[in-house]
Amino acid sequence: MRIILLGAPGSGKGTQAKKLVEKYHVPQISTGDLLRAAVAAGTPLGQLAKSIMEAGQLVSDDIVLGMIKERLAEDDARAGFILDGFPRTLVQAQALDELLDELGWPLDGAILIDVDYEKIVRRITGRRTCRNCGQVYNVYTSPPKVEGVCDKCGGPLEQRADDTEETVRKRLQVYDQQTAPLIDYYRRQGKLHRIQGDGDIDKIFSDLCALIDTL
Repeated sequence: MRIILLGAPGSGKGTQAKKLVEKYHVPQISTGDLLRAAVAAGTPLGQLAKSIMEAGQLVSDDIVLGMIKERLAEDDARAGFILDGFPRTLVQAQALDELLDELGWPLDGAILIDVDYEKIVRRITGRRTCRNCGQVYNVYTSPPKVEGVCDKCGGPLEQRADDTEETVRKRLQVYDQQTAPLIDYYRRQGKLHRIQGDGDIDKIFSDLCALIDTL
């Protein structure tokens, strides 16, 4: 199983990816996780990435792709992988195709977890997290019994600074400009599949597994 999970910020693809890892026993490969791990381990690519980030610059596609190539060489990726958060652009998608061609590991599919943007805005802006225990609530769909107070430990609930409506809409706009074109890219390859990402998490997961089992 070699798949890419696509979806806007807040679509739930990270949540679903973790559930897929448990079921199919293949690694979830996230560029953010790879960068953090490489920097922490002090690998040559990690040291290079650290110096670039400390200079306030974006890590280049070549470095990210190099990290992905190293990750795919590990034993647990031989049975397959779930790419989450990469590729983000057409240039990255084309480079990934070239890498997978080199390895002889063609992509099985790119799965879009499709959620209406207004629902995403509501989902993210309604999110509140307990400062003490980390329990997450949503003021619209799963509110605490007492406003601003955690049901579990009585701690104060906070909204993340980047969960405001203005910030969320900007992130969706960036997604549209950079990542949404990937939908057409994989559609032209005949590898695009869609899953409705609004509703019960377990139902979405069931639909996702049913689709993956046909790839």
